[in-house]
Amino acid sequence: MSTNAVIPTAPANDPTFENVWDEIVWRGLVHVSTDQDALRDLLAGPPITYYCGFDPTAPSLHLGNLVQLLLMRRLQLAGHKPLGLVGGSTGLIGDPRPTAERTLNDRETVVEWVGYLRAQVERFLSFDGDNAARMVNNLDWTAPMSAIDFLREIGKHYRVGTMLKKDAVSTRLNSEEGISYTEFSYQILQGLDYRELFLSYGCVLQTGGSDQWGNLISGVDLIRRAEGASVHAIGTPLITNSDGTKFGKSEGNAIWLDPAMCSPYRMYQFWLNTDDGDVITRLKVFTFLTRDEIEEYERLVEAEPFRREAQRRLALEVTATVHGADATAAVIAASDALFGQGDLTSLDADVLRSALDELPNAEVSRETTVVQALVETGLSTSLSDARRAISQGGVSLDGVRIEDEGALVTGGLPGGVSVLRRGKKTLAGLFVTN
Repeated sequence: MSTNAVIPTAPANDPTFENVWDEIVWRGLVHVSTDQDALRDLLAGPPITYYCGFDPTAPSLHLGNLVQLLLMRRLQLAGHKPLGLVGGSTGLIGDPRPTAERTLNDRETVVEWVGYLRAQVERFLSFDGDNAARMVNNLDWTAPMSAIDFLREIGKHYRVGTMLKKDAVSTRLNSEEGISYTEFSYQILQGLDYRELFLSYGCVLQTGGSDQWGNLISGVDLIRRAEGASVHAIGTPLITNSDGTKFGKSEGNAIWLDPAMCSPYRMYQFWLNTDDGDVITRLKVFTFLTRDEIEEYERLVEAEPFRREAQRRLALEVTATVHGADATAAVIAASDALFGQGDLTSLDADVLRSALDELPNAEVSRETTVVQALVETGLSTSLSDARRAISQGGVSLDGVRIEDEGALVTGGLPGGVSVLRRGKKTLAGLFVTN
């Protein structure tokens, strides 16, 4: 199963499953839900309208949100009609964190981030055909509503005792910080969203992360009480690594979908470094590979883990899904060339620079010797160690072995950079100034 050709799998559901519900269950996308038998029948029947909401609490979505975007796409491929909601109003408040109160962003920032998130959500859905996606902003129906109307029409359907039992709320109530009324009311606002979409679009399903289950079920309960109707919710599992650590975090930094915040090269490397114990689960959740294909990769992981075929396919598929096939081809070429399997001089300058950002690196002048550069990048512990490495033939610059201790860095690669190598696998980047 070679990944040399960057041809990602076209989004499609696996036809070997009788129902999209069966497929999303097999892929591990259902952690908690309303009545499962009813949901299976619902998704097997005529097209329904469903939604997922994304709050602009940052200027980009991240890998946790990608789980929801791909679930939305799977349901749309099954013929159902998606509503992508960006929270222009709920983003002004933010859902309660388990540990502390959120810092409220100013209105101008939230408006700007709404635009960013809307554009990201739109890339994952189809806006053509009978089940074309639609985008909505909950500020459109909350802004005109007065506080009195909110309390009379919505608040009267909520019981404080039930609200206090929600996990996020109870955790905060038992902390020293407590919880403000602002964040306490978030679940009511999300319930209001579901009711509005039910009345305006006939929406009968909401998806979200299982950590949002209290907010998801808020709308289900509100619609039952206020409208006498039955609607549904699906909570996807929180993705964690096999060792129990939080998924998608790298030294405290989320893997963002915006290439300006997380380069395609960094994203590709993130997936490439997936542990053997996690890679099959990731293929199920984050790719459109079929059950047969994934089971074959599962066999390869067991029989030939050193080849890392499953990781390379995962990295290709997800990076292409988020950033496109062309960007993915460029980062694969950079990855191969950096490790001696391609031509460094033919690489795209921006991709090469982003790749070097992920390595030990230093900014140096053209008067810097390779000996000095080895020390500045940490590839050598001292000047004498650097000279010894050169004398032993273990140092190269831009793929050319260095034999002269007085050799200078060149910045001869695209974008005015150089790649310094000690041994076979220890690399560093040099950003060369004039």
